[in-house]
Amino acid sequence: MAVKRRRSSTSNRMDAITKHIPRKVKRVPRNKENVSPSHTKTCSKNHESPVQRKRPSDSVSPIPTKKHRENQGSPVFRKRSRDYVGPHHISKTPEQRSPLPLNVIAKSGAKALAPLFNSSTIRGSVNTIFNYSDSNNSGTGIQTGELGRQPPDSPAQHQNACKEEDTKLQEAQEKNKSNLKKKNESIFEGIARPGKSVLLKSVYTNLCFTEGDSGGVNDEHEVWQNKGTSRREVSQHMCVCIDDIFKPLPGQEKSIRTVLTKGIAGIGKTVSVQKFVLNWVEGKANQDVVFIFQFAFQELNAVCQNELSLKKLIYSFYPETKHLNVKAYKVLFIFDGLDEYRYPLKFLSKRCASITEIAPLDVLLSNLIEGNLFPSALLWITSRPAAACHIPPKFINQVTEIRGFNDPQKEEYFRKKFPDQHLASRIISHVQSSRSLHIMCHIPIFSWISAAVLGQMLTKDDQEIPSTLTQIYSQFLLIQINLMNNKHQSDTERNVTKLQRRDKEILMKLAEFAFKQLEKGSVMFHKEDLKACGSGNVAGSSVYSVLCTEVIEEEIALIQERFGCFVHLSIQEFLAALYTLHLFTSIKMNLLKEFFKKNPRTLHGLQKAAINKALEHKNGQFDLFLRFLLGMSLDINQSLLKDLLPWTGRTSESIKKTKLHINNLLKKKGLSPDRGINLIHCLVELNDCSLLAEIQKGESTGPKKQIRIALCSALAYMLMSDTVLDEFDPKKYKTSQEGFRRLIPVIKHSRRARLDHCGLSADCCETVSFALQSANSHLTELNLSHNDLGDLGLEKLCVGLKSPNCKLESLDLSFNKLNASGMKLLSDVLIGPHCKLQSLDLSNNDLEDSGVNVLCQALSNHQCKLKTLRLSKCRVTEGGCTSLASALQLNPLYLNELDICNNHPGDSGVRTFIDVLRNSDLEYLKIGCVGDHKIELNKYTRELTVDLDRANKNLYINKKHRRLSKRNEEYKNIMNQRKRKTDSSPEHKESFHHRNKVLCKEGVN
Repeated sequence: MAVKRRRSSTSNRMDAITKHIPRKVKRVPRNKENVSPSHTKTCSKNHESPVQRKRPSDSVSPIPTKKHRENQGSPVFRKRSRDYVGPHHISKTPEQRSPLPLNVIAKSGAKALAPLFNSSTIRGSVNTIFNYSDSNNSGTGIQTGELGRQPPDSPAQHQNACKEEDTKLQEAQEKNKSNLKKKNESIFEGIARPGKSVLLKSVYTNLCFTEGDSGGVNDEHEVWQNKGTSRREVSQHMCVCIDDIFKPLPGQEKSIRTVLTKGIAGIGKTVSVQKFVLNWVEGKANQDVVFIFQFAFQELNAVCQNELSLKKLIYSFYPETKHLNVKAYKVLFIFDGLDEYRYPLKFLSKRCASITEIAPLDVLLSNLIEGNLFPSALLWITSRPAAACHIPPKFINQVTEIRGFNDPQKEEYFRKKFPDQHLASRIISHVQSSRSLHIMCHIPIFSWISAAVLGQMLTKDDQEIPSTLTQIYSQFLLIQINLMNNKHQSDTERNVTKLQRRDKEILMKLAEFAFKQLEKGSVMFHKEDLKACGSGNVAGSSVYSVLCTEVIEEEIALIQERFGCFVHLSIQEFLAALYTLHLFTSIKMNLLKEFFKKNPRTLHGLQKAAINKALEHKNGQFDLFLRFLLGMSLDINQSLLKDLLPWTGRTSESIKKTKLHINNLLKKKGLSPDRGINLIHCLVELNDCSLLAEIQKGESTGPKKQIRIALCSALAYMLMSDTVLDEFDPKKYKTSQEGFRRLIPVIKHSRRARLDHCGLSADCCETVSFALQSANSHLTELNLSHNDLGDLGLEKLCVGLKSPNCKLESLDLSFNKLNASGMKLLSDVLIGPHCKLQSLDLSNNDLEDSGVNVLCQALSNHQCKLKTLRLSKCRVTEGGCTSLASALQLNPLYLNELDICNNHPGDSGVRTFIDVLRNSDLEYLKIGCVGDHKIELNKYTRELTVDLDRANKNLYINKKHRRLSKRNEEYKNIMNQRKRKTDSSPEHKESFHHRNKVLCKEGVN
């Protein structure tokens, strides 16, 4: 609004602000930018009031134009002639004092901007901003008063007004923090029960918070090797501290107003909000925020039918702010649980820009997120992934994801949960003994269930008991569904085993869908797949939101597609097992016959068919499914699932037969080592620990006895249940080559593995490869020397070496009958993006020049990080040495140790390597020549087995048929005195009776 006035010829133009602000004192900072030149003449220069403070709106507003007044709805100012009454002077020089020829009349709540009031009449209550100056003090003051009120004539009155404002603000802030502290300092873990809340700080464990969207959930699996897991393991997500979510990350310059945090059910979104608020209340973080307004979408469902303003919404929940202008302060809104909001948000519809404007709640929330309403406020929204897509990405400045607990955080949680550290250690050991249980504990509520179940079991007696995977998954399923019902329907049912009828129907439809997806080997699905299965109406249910989530996959460049998946693969396998048992109890044998290729008529027949199906799949597709199916036959689990499964009757006899069948399978040769360990898991799930007890008993006794192959699987299970081994050497256990093969999976649970001289063949390399691909593999050093792998075994091994999960740094493949044909695969591994190999030993293999030339293609590539290479006795000649020298010259940065002794480099090859040694980073070169007339006999050696039927009876042969010795005379006399019984088998016609000679079983050419 422009105000006209008369000016004397010597006066300068000056602006002042008069603003009506109820219950709030407003001051303008005293500086040269905010004071007109005429004012600076009357005030002391370069002085500020000692109580002056900055405000977000402390700036002089420009003189409003007519158009601006119409847009803002300001009252119209009019002028009229009248006499001046009651002069109110600001100290001026006589030359500057000149009367104004007209009056300014402002309606209530309007602003009047003028350089000075001289001989003016002011009626009504006003806030006057003025400058004062005397001999002792100078500064800026504010007066609120009625007609005729004089400005304060001392700084003391000004300071009192400021103190009064500060007191009101401080009281409101303290009340806000007090209310938030009461709301957030305690939590109910799992199921809410009266008097069972605990202090958040006593159990809170930091969660893995990452910036950005991973596009999926934690699909790390005990058995399956998933490409999705590998991709997320490699991609580096920036970890974010929960208190710093509104701060730009390193390298970012953008300002962050709105943060969206995603996470699956039970991952810890609400607890993270509580921790953030408590840290602010206790003064630990984000102290620049004046007020926090925390809302749960579940609470907002109750007021969504009413129209109200944002200001009313705030003081309805936080009445302490009713008489404050909250827009003048830095405010944070927290909206927790978008997935629980029943009404859709309406973006880009009705515009709402004032906090006093009345509108429906969804319109207020949409405009608040868009930034039209209260644009200076910060926003934090939490949601499950499926509901997060309802907010357009352009309104989100930062996306974070809660991944749950990592491995150290899992252990920290259990130690905080149980003050008895001995009990905590036993529980941690049990959780780690089952890989699936340990993986699923990344979900905090799953950790709570595991702690509750195992804590109760281990307190009853002092004996070690197995962790029952099926029981804990059953508890998890039922508790999650009941928690969701409490949120959506305010259901106070405390019996977690009791399910509503609609929940049971939807759960069994999801179980049927999981069964069909498992049969196809599918992990992700479209919603159309649900409809095709007859489960299309379950996508909007609370059960679906608990057990399933939404992921985003970039199928084609820049084209994203949304898929559904279960919150974890093991949940899909659990539901598939549940549906299988449901079919059996409902006598729907046709579907079972299609799945198992036979018609199981008894419970033992069903379990036996499932065991055989799991053994048919080498990739472990049905391993976890089998464990759950067997575990559900126990009485304790049938009691938990009684609302879903009819009672199957007496199961003890069927379980006994199934245990016997598993023990017989463990005795058979040729059983896959991984499947053997899974059969041990099955016995544990059936509460049969006899094999484990036998192993423990054998370790506690004196001399070690021969370990039969069935016990080797149990031994591997036990070794993988303990802490990570520094070194694993199967040769220290007395067993056969088949037993060594059963122990191979242990290598992924150790840092160094010595599998040399174990008689391993190409078939064993598949098990080694699976171990290298495991996401939880710790192996960095592997010795496979003196085996019979061949190029076929190397081909299988390279599959694991290419995996992003492979951490191998040192590999010994000497004495393995490798040829030049296998070097192409190995060369591809060395230049691969995930290869971490630094040391490679290929000694005593027939690589020749052709194989070395192929290997040099990798050595000359800068992607190859190899530091040590051993090629001793590989029949390399001058041509191969020249290729090696050229490769080192092209890539001289990495390789610093080369062993090429006992080859045929020739004089020129030796000179070439000497030149390379001078001009590269090569620190160690071992080179030696073998003359052409010398033959390396060890290239043509072969292990032979003695034929006992043809051996002379005077020769003593050890059990491994490796050493022969002549019997002494005393032994001969004893044997002659005894009557020899004729052998049932006919004596071989080529047996040596009179000469101390033997023959071998193998043919030699």
